[in-house]
Amino acid sequence: MNKRIALYSRVSTDHQTVENQRRELLAVAERNGWTIIADYDDRGISGAKGRDQRPGFDALMKAITRREIDMVACWSVDRLGRSLQHLIGFLSEINAKGVDLYLHQQALDTSTPSGRAMFGMLSVFADFEREMIRARIMSGLSRSTKKAGRPTLPQGKVDAVEKMLGRGISIAKTAAGTNVGVGTVHRSKTAMAMAA
Repeated sequence: MNKRIALYSRVSTDHQTVENQRRELLAVAERNGWTIIADYDDRGISGAKGRDQRPGFDALMKAITRREIDMVACWSVDRLGRSLQHLIGFLSEINAKGVDLYLHQQALDTSTPSGRAMFGMLSVFADFEREMIRARIMSGLSRSTKKAGRPTLPQGKVDAVEKMLGRGISIAKTAAGTNVGVGTVHRSKTAMAMAA
């Protein structure tokens, strides 16, 4: 089957050119007998920018949605985006539309069994990366709470706050009467309501 291909190229600065990327992709398309029906590029735009700031990438995604193409050919993964998460999101989105991806530098072609296997492995690594980031964030929050977090209230103050709240006294008056912050009293009231 003759594949309908869309090329996508990107350079980060205006001083660079997409021509070298295009030349290599055109040669691959010719060798494989692919029909290039669209050629999108973003010049002078960082890969960290979102779709709304990359007109070429946005047009490519619209063509994918309209099912006008069978495969996206790109010179390198970093031309698509700056993170593994972004690549996995992009791959999942185009995969849902039945569109394959060819990455020249990484020799990835998701239309082949080995390319699909590589995609599966990338997904696993993306999940691993996400979990590692989450673990680091949680660890950092835990450390900062221990180091410079809110000091715990002495039990006497906790009892006084709960007693006043239990008598129906407002949060503001309870805070003033016990010399405790309004936020702390509010949290105590929420905790009491949940325990009830």
